[in-house]
Amino acid sequence: MKLVIIESPNKRESLKKYLGEGYEVLSSKGHVRDLPTKSFAVDLKNNYEPHYEIMPDKNAIVKELTREAKKAEQVLIASDPDREGEAIAWHIAYILGIPADQKCRITFNEISKTAVQKALTQPRTIDESLVNAQQARRILDRLVGYKVSPIICKKIKSNLSAGRVQSVALKLVVDREREISNFKPEEYWNVSVDLNKFNDKQHIKALATLYKGKKVKFKNQEEVENACAGIENAEYKVSKIKRSKTSSHAPAPFTTSTMQQEAQNKAGMSTAATTRAAQILYEGVEIPGEGKTALITYIRTDSTRVSADAAAMAKEYIAKEYGTNYLPAKLNVYGAKKDAQDAHEAIRPISLEKNPESLKKCLKPELYKLYKLIYERFLASQMTEAKYDNVSVDIDANDITFRVTGKTMTFAGWTSAYKQVEETDEENEVVDKVPPLEEGEVLNFNSIKKEQKFTKPPVRYTESTLIKAMDEKGIGRPATYAPTIALLANRNYTEKDKKYLLPTEIGCTVNDFLQKYFATVFNVDFTADMENKLDQVAENTAEWRRVIDKFWRFLEPLLTTANGGERIKAEPEMTDIKCEKCGKMMVIREGRYGKFLGCSNYPTCKNIQPLEKTEYKGICPKCGKRMTVRKTKTQKIYYSCEDYANCKFMSWDEPTGKNCPKCGEHIITKTFRGNQTIKCSNKECDYVEE
Repeated sequence: MKLVIIESPNKRESLKKYLGEGYEVLSSKGHVRDLPTKSFAVDLKNNYEPHYEIMPDKNAIVKELTREAKKAEQVLIASDPDREGEAIAWHIAYILGIPADQKCRITFNEISKTAVQKALTQPRTIDESLVNAQQARRILDRLVGYKVSPIICKKIKSNLSAGRVQSVALKLVVDREREISNFKPEEYWNVSVDLNKFNDKQHIKALATLYKGKKVKFKNQEEVENACAGIENAEYKVSKIKRSKTSSHAPAPFTTSTMQQEAQNKAGMSTAATTRAAQILYEGVEIPGEGKTALITYIRTDSTRVSADAAAMAKEYIAKEYGTNYLPAKLNVYGAKKDAQDAHEAIRPISLEKNPESLKKCLKPELYKLYKLIYERFLASQMTEAKYDNVSVDIDANDITFRVTGKTMTFAGWTSAYKQVEETDEENEVVDKVPPLEEGEVLNFNSIKKEQKFTKPPVRYTESTLIKAMDEKGIGRPATYAPTIALLANRNYTEKDKKYLLPTEIGCTVNDFLQKYFATVFNVDFTADMENKLDQVAENTAEWRRVIDKFWRFLEPLLTTANGGERIKAEPEMTDIKCEKCGKMMVIREGRYGKFLGCSNYPTCKNIQPLEKTEYKGICPKCGKRMTVRKTKTQKIYYSCEDYANCKFMSWDEPTGKNCPKCGEHIITKTFRGNQTIKCSNKECDYVEE
């Protein structure tokens, strides 16, 4: 029996189909050995030697792996094909006593018969350069987490954290919010005219672009009125027509970053939902008649490269389904980013024969949406350019030149497979079709439109645009984007306003402290440079302990300075809830057991309440205000007036706000065993509504 060890148990069924007889598959369920959480575990005086331990919740798994490995004639470790997967393989090999020169490591970029069986014929030794890159990242993150985080907990408040990548991502969000706050809008005006050819009803909307031959942007209404004096009675003559042909190249197949961006933009999926769905599609879904089947290649990648086999598969499919005129003369090749690891292919479907529609019934909605995006994007990436006829027409009237631009598609190319989300530019509107015009032709004037506008501030980050910024700036790597965004939210450093990310008050406080004392560490350039150094370790062109040593010598004096700095008090967040004891406003405070409502008049008033979303039901029969739903210490529900400081009315049943026509007492909604009755609150009154 040969033993194959994988990371995720969810891959087991998909993988076993392709291994054949004589193989057993066990899962490590991720890492089995790591730096312990209760101690620093890095020896700063002994060349940064890490002290690893078997994780407490993995003892049973380690025993099973050890027992089965002793029985096996061969052990193959098939953890994920990235640095973290290589480190997991290294730890497993250490625990099982596998020598460093033994070929025990296999990798595959997709769970398919071809890829798996090929991997079985090509076992290799564990790549220690990749392991060292992952060790270096782990220790660097430990240095920041265990040395910087305690300082901000001491100087600001407990339960805060700093992170080598996390804190730079937070800085991006905070800086953008302050850019928006400090933005001063500038006034400008757009002038457009509605025209048409004589005896032709098609309207032509043209925008003022030149005034007295120079590019114009009217700053105020006075400038507009001066320039447009007599424009209604002017002659509108076509002065210049420019025709051209353009094309748009197919977009590259997905990387982790572009997949997460497009999933939000086109399918409205959050980063967490996209990551979860992608993992399932990679590990396998249940398909009737086939069992659990993987649908896409490995999902943590910054490469746009496509294998020769995949390109040939696409070529054959496109020729059959679309025609040979949709095939480019040469295969489309996409340039890699300067700092891309390029260890894997782009994210793509394993088989084009499994099209999204054929699988729609066996995929949950989010899986279907994401698979459709991945499938269509890959298909489009291997197709020819889309082609367009363009026309730009200048129309002169007095001293103003108006322009209308048209764009007509002549060949769909890649857009027949994938519709790109394009940003619209209201200042330079492009119409689908411009009627046939000739230079010197005079047009009929219908109306003029003068619009006051103001420049807009930068747009807040969404999850997808923050990932795009991190990717472009070289902060983090494919596996870190989603966890970083989740961590910012979990630490309450950011919150969402619809789809936009806003920094919270505590997020801004933490950022300001870090920028005061650690600005040279928590910035884009330093973090991107550190990622490049980790890449060099992975490529065996840099020594990992020297990388850590240089970082520590840089960080250590900053820690000393920050430790001696002043304490920053985090201001509590004000609410619109009145204190029922003194009438002052309540604020959100945080204690050792989490957030709660406390009176802003503390310590004079020590009233506190649990922080729950206020639920309103019913109308107060005394003052007409809303009733709030509250709970006693034993969790029994009661209703009290929202203006409790001034109105002390309360009821165990929901008041309707109406009074009884018989006795004048208030009417309630009485609920008993799931049945509701509207009746008088006076027990001696028999009034009941039908």
